[in-house]
Amino acid sequence: MSELNFDATKVEPMNDFSPIPTGEYTAVITASDMKDTKSGSGKYLQLTYQIVDGEYKNRLIFENINLINRNEVAVQIAQKTLSSICHAVGVLHPKDSNELHDKPLMIKVGIRPASGEYGEQNIIKARGPLKSSSPSPGGKKPWEK
Repeated sequence: MSELNFDATKVEPMNDFSPIPTGEYTAVITASDMKDTKSGSGKYLQLTYQIVDGEYKNRLIFENINLINRNEVAVQIAQKTLSSICHAVGVLHPKDSNELHDKPLMIKVGIRPASGEYGEQNIIKARGPLKSSSPSPGGKKPWEK
């Protein structure tokens, strides 16, 4: 248990889970975890991206990469996706997914239409290095803590 001294009546709750608009955003990977597939026959790398500037700053986008799967095409796609992330953040030989965290990259965001019980969701259509990484007026880049 952790002690809290917080008054929720003074802070507007975050209730907007709608997808952000399609477009390019500067983001960092803030979390990663290798998980078992539902079938138990494979594993996927779950990534959490955080938008670091602009109107949608701090919004999260999630991506699953099927690195171990019976379907060879799924694995090839996953490996290409991971390679694009590695090239975008400048870590070409990661030993651990944590090495990809907190390094800025450009993501191209799309929207997957609603399907079944799931509403519209953001998807990442492309990843690449930042086009410009000029410092903000305070001297720090938006993703620097």
